[in-house]
Amino acid sequence: MALITGLRRRALLACAGMVLAAAGTTSWAQERHIVMASTTSTEQSGLFAHLLPAFKQATGIAVRVVALGTGQALDMGRRGDADVMFVHDKAAEEKFVAEGYGIKRQPVMYNDFVVIGPKDDPAGVRGKDVVEAFRKLAASAHPFVSRGDKSGTHSAELRYWKEAGVDDPVGKVAGYKACGCGMGPALNIASSSNAYVLADRGTWLSFKNRGDLVVLVEGDKRLFNQYGVIVVNPARHPHVKRDLAQAFADWVVSPQGQATIAEYKINGEQLFFPNANEER
Repeated sequence: MALITGLRRRALLACAGMVLAAAGTTSWAQERHIVMASTTSTEQSGLFAHLLPAFKQATGIAVRVVALGTGQALDMGRRGDADVMFVHDKAAEEKFVAEGYGIKRQPVMYNDFVVIGPKDDPAGVRGKDVVEAFRKLAASAHPFVSRGDKSGTHSAELRYWKEAGVDDPVGKVAGYKACGCGMGPALNIASSSNAYVLADRGTWLSFKNRGDLVVLVEGDKRLFNQYGVIVVNPARHPHVKRDLAQAFADWVVSPQGQATIAEYKINGEQLFFPNANEER
């Protein structure tokens, strides 16, 4: 299976290289690169457009990002279709490593989740207590947009529903709508339908199509959102570029990588906070 996966990925990269070469640009085959499976929140927040050029300048290694929900990203790693993971669901990440698919999980940075909703707040959730907010949403018929995509954000949302006394919101919460989509599309749906939604702060700060939506719940310690990096285990998938992937993992937790993360801001507001050596 590992051989088939490796051949499949090399074939895809070779085809991409031929297309790029035909266009007069450097092919993937001529470039030191890795494939990183990561989250839509890191991609859509704009972090990677800031972070990855700095990494390439420092190391000469290019990073090709596949942005998915964390669950789907980890599945890519299990199949050997990525060299490194950059995701945000600690329990799922630790399980990934325990099962032998990853070498080691390293904390990188954090931000927080926020509950977004209409500024007139018809469900009355405004405040600091996220679980109380979800209790009120459960009792309300006002629409709530869930990513429903097994992402880190979706996993956090399900934890808040459960703590609020709702084991499964599907069919139990009147306004609940799962889109099976990334953070940006979920916010767009919430904006167009004036609905509530759980979002990571980074994507929210970079989101332009806000309509009447505002941050209603923030500051609860349960909204803490940790990101980690994991190199895929070549013992499972021998074609994985361990050395190049480890170079990324080492750089992103180094003083240079951590400073680069801290430098990324929108309108003067920092989106992610490096904590490679001080995870909560």
